[in-house]
Amino acid sequence: MEFTLENAVLTVTVTTNGAQVKSVRRKSDGVEHIWQADPAVWGYHAPILFPYAGRVKDNTILAKGQTISGAGQHGFARTMEHRLVSQDKDALVLELTDNAETLEKWPYRFRLLSTFRLEGNTLRHTLTVENRDAEEMPFGIGYHPAFALPFDQEHRVEDYVFSFDSLQSPLCLETSAVTGLLTGKCYYLGKNIREIPIDDKMFAESSHCMVNLTSKTLALTEKDTGRAVVCNIENFAYNLIWSKPGVPQFVCIEPWNSLPSPEDGSADWAEKPAAAILAPGESWSTTLSTAFVRP
Repeated sequence: MEFTLENAVLTVTVTTNGAQVKSVRRKSDGVEHIWQADPAVWGYHAPILFPYAGRVKDNTILAKGQTISGAGQHGFARTMEHRLVSQDKDALVLELTDNAETLEKWPYRFRLLSTFRLEGNTLRHTLTVENRDAEEMPFGIGYHPAFALPFDQEHRVEDYVFSFDSLQSPLCLETSAVTGLLTGKCYYLGKNIREIPIDDKMFAESSHCMVNLTSKTLALTEKDTGRAVVCNIENFAYNLIWSKPGVPQFVCIEPWNSLPSPEDGSADWAEKPAAAILAPGESWSTTLSTAFVRP
């Protein structure tokens, strides 16, 4: 099912398939900012990553005395149907709860709420995790929105940059292009820069996971007009940028609160980098705020 939120500035469509933002259109110029999930290129719009972001060691989870094999990338929330909890003019709430299918993939009882709220030119997506299990529940989480490029037929990919609100020296954690796991190596995307140019070679190897940002925002900006998609990243420890190799038809800005497993790490769930560890009955929330800006 699909639901629509609308105000004077934006029209937003959310699908219950993965609780994804499927469309964001600015009313002033009609620009569609969300990648439309061409399966021949990449078949997602804006997946949520839960109960882990990235890959796990040996595609295996060892938890609560169980060995679960075949654990795919980014968890299962992005591929499942989420249920409508409530909707009004400005907000929409969807939920995913544990069931027989999830318990075969991850042996914890939980509730995951996705709250979408429109405020002017900004869409706020809050993820709330509740531990409904009898044991402590470590989990990972992240956002993975894909923004379509270019904004119109008059521009090319080279007309866009990733931009910060202050000088940055983005230090990145390397992940293996083969395993998707952390290698233990680091590299810089640049030093004392405000912008990262986008070109056809930028994602030839993999994503870039930045770990030391002090900028409150990470934006996709059209250089000549100032039109931009601006993500507030100040409460996220890790911020990734990614697209498919070659000339990008979209770019992803991915604020995460956890990491993939290290190559030399363990499949033990208690040792995987977590966003939070909840006691029974506890909950935890995080919000990605994205502004669709016109100068």
